[in-house]
Amino acid sequence: MSGGHQNAAPRDRLGHVYWIGGGSGAGKSTIARRLADRHGARLYATDEVMAAMDMDERWVSRSPETMLETFHWFRGEGFGLIVDDLLRLPGEEGVIAEGFRLLPHLVQPLLARPGHAVWLCPTPGFRRAAFGSRGSLLQIAGKTSDPEKALRNLLERDRMFTERVREEAAGLGLRVIDVDVTMTEDDLAGQVTRAFGL
Repeated sequence: MSGGHQNAAPRDRLGHVYWIGGGSGAGKSTIARRLADRHGARLYATDEVMAAMDMDERWVSRSPETMLETFHWFRGEGFGLIVDDLLRLPGEEGVIAEGFRLLPHLVQPLLARPGHAVWLCPTPGFRRAAFGSRGSLLQIAGKTSDPEKALRNLLERDRMFTERVREEAAGLGLRVIDVDVTMTEDDLAGQVTRAFGL
């Protein structure tokens, strides 16, 4: 790798990266893993453990609006670390980066081609079905003093987050795929593959 390449703009150095963002429970991890396996690409999952915070403080005592506004990833914190990490990976192989931290306004300036990014936005019905089958939200809610309220707050926060992501991506002319209960994993993988032109 020549020194000139190292000095190129991040957009020029990340042309081999395909980005999958969107709401939680939309299947980002599953689809990213399938595409990476099928196309011999590296999987880059951005999910890391959120900073420790008392469970009631996080999910019961705050409104969903406050939860969204203080959702530090929604303000872009830490995104620079993801980009630095991606820039350190070898550019010879494709990379599929996925995670809800990949917000449209942060990713858009890094796109060599607009088709290299897609946001998966689950419908509320899909979201409920996904969380029912995965149980991760129930586990979080179960660690609070008011599981029902915590679950309602989590679902509403995720709904608002998904709406904002959808509006932002559409406003920037970037691809959004609405994920609903009628869509199979194969359907979704096919749509993302076609969107990426793989």
